[in-house]
Amino acid sequence: MSTSLILALVAGGVVGLALGALGGGGGVLAVPVLVYLLGFTPAAATTAALIIVTATSLTALFAHARAGTVRWRTGLLLAAAGALPAAAAGAAAARLPQPVLTAAFAAVAGLAAVLMLRPWQTAPAGDDPGPRHARAAGTGAGLGALTGLLGVGGGFLAVPALVTVLAFEMQAAVGTSLLVISANSLASLATRGATATGIDWAVIAPFVGAAILGAWDGRRLATRVPGPRLQQAFAVLLLAVAGFMLVDALT
Repeated sequence: MSTSLILALVAGGVVGLALGALGGGGGVLAVPVLVYLLGFTPAAATTAALIIVTATSLTALFAHARAGTVRWRTGLLLAAAGALPAAAAGAAAARLPQPVLTAAFAAVAGLAAVLMLRPWQTAPAGDDPGPRHARAAGTGAGLGALTGLLGVGGGFLAVPALVTVLAFEMQAAVGTSLLVISANSLASLATRGATATGIDWAVIAPFVGAAILGAWDGRRLATRVPGPRLQQAFAVLLLAVAGFMLVDALT
């Protein structure tokens, strides 16, 4: 078994665990693995990450739907708000210089880590839902743009937004986030045909397979390990990734 295949299987399992357990973070980890360990260009890596995240998110979404932890109306609202920004940003991503993409991705990875380390305060249930839903739609548009540009699903932003803005409990936020990630990723992939030519399917196919299996394990892990502990462990990993990528972009 080749080294690249082993790396793809291991990384795919970790990406799937993150998506299944936390509802996000998979794409943030997949891109640096594809670039630094598997030799993809940043543009090809963001496209490959979208393929991985889409397949894995849909699988994890199915598991959450069966468990009744997906709020479909809210998820579809966020997905609808993010569809056009995801497609537009996906078309623009191929035109950006590689160091710019790397630096932007490092910044996003660092932001994801900070959000996961901070405690999330649930919005009071008695708040007027109108402004909250307006903020949710704005969040959806931002998530779509982020997904299209950098190949990340944006769950690390969607989950805290659903908890702090719409007062979702954690499992519902994770399940609903997976719906948003799936929709945004599909919209972005529709505009990324040009960057698909650099994708090595012999690596991506086992990566996707391992990620799908990992997502099922992540769903079970989330029921056994406290959410804050999972978030903190993943945040430390993301901080290390962000620091490495930023140094690489600047040197």
